[in-house]
Amino acid sequence: MRGSKQSKGARTLAPDRPARPARATPGRQRGVTDALWPPGAATGIGSLPGNDPREAATTVLGELPDLPHLPELPARGLGADLIGRTAAMLVDLAIEVVPSGYRVTARPGGDHRRAVDLLSMDLDAFEEACESLHPQWVKVQAAGPWTLAACVELVTGHRVLTDHGARREFAASLTEGLAQHAAEVAERTGARVAIQLDEPALPAVLAGSLPTASGLTNINPVPASDAAQALSDMIAALPGPVIVHSCATDPPIELLRRAGAQALSFDATLPMSKDTLDALGQAWDDGLTLLLGLVPAIAPAEEPTLRKVAQPALDLADRLGFGRDRLAELAVPTPTCGLSGADTGWAQRAMALSRDLGRAFVDPPDIW
Repeated sequence: MRGSKQSKGARTLAPDRPARPARATPGRQRGVTDALWPPGAATGIGSLPGNDPREAATTVLGELPDLPHLPELPARGLGADLIGRTAAMLVDLAIEVVPSGYRVTARPGGDHRRAVDLLSMDLDAFEEACESLHPQWVKVQAAGPWTLAACVELVTGHRVLTDHGARREFAASLTEGLAQHAAEVAERTGARVAIQLDEPALPAVLAGSLPTASGLTNINPVPASDAAQALSDMIAALPGPVIVHSCATDPPIELLRRAGAQALSFDATLPMSKDTLDALGQAWDDGLTLLLGLVPAIAPAEEPTLRKVAQPALDLADRLGFGRDRLAELAVPTPTCGLSGADTGWAQRAMALSRDLGRAFVDPPDIW
């Protein structure tokens, strides 16, 4: 797979090893609303149930034609989950599986090759599905730098997060590998590519709530300014619009906005503090796209109506003081989280509801 260069041999990280500079893309800077996907687009977070990449690709492209995402199928096991899949994109770094999770290793072994092979299979299946459907946009997903650093161990057993040099090297490797991955997807599909950085661990990194290797204490919190700078450096070096996704209650919206994300993805059905609402208002005022998690990720007891799943978006527009008509311009409906925990029937239905919501934002029903 052209986007992975692990065959050169991966390095075992040492403390404070100088990081390889990220490779910037010429002409990267653009306005946040410049040439994004069409109004009314909808998309998924990433994961789906099942283990058939061809079926998943066909379903996503059929249900989410304006902004389909490259499906993730974590049911296939280690290497197919968010961290293993992201590790498959790293350049000159490799991972292995140990009882406590993923750990950096000196050279690619069976665990790493499995992750690379699974990603390659997914790309082959997606390319094949695109031959008949020709999407204009495609979204790809990977763990962001802070979640990756929080979830991979050094050879010492400590998290990458605990070593400044290791963090920088992982971030540089991810930036280069993810840029290559996006370029490969663009070449294979003929589509423009949006990149989603998943940061489920970022709130714990900021709060200092992640345990050390011994479990007796917690890792020191990372200052918000440092977290924003690392994300900013990565976003500036990546091609295409960059989305940052956080599924936490009260995600760090202001930090992500300052880091330069062109779009923010979050669960819009969760309660929000005043600070979060204020930050969302500023983001909306700045023209950032909001990927609003609105459709349940697990099948509810009763089939939801379109109005019911739309209500949090309508309420958000009202609370922020923006006209509901701006939802068509600046909001992209999604499921509230990944769909790997749903059955295949609900996963397809959730994507269809997201698509119908996007179209309703453009052409609202009379009941709105």
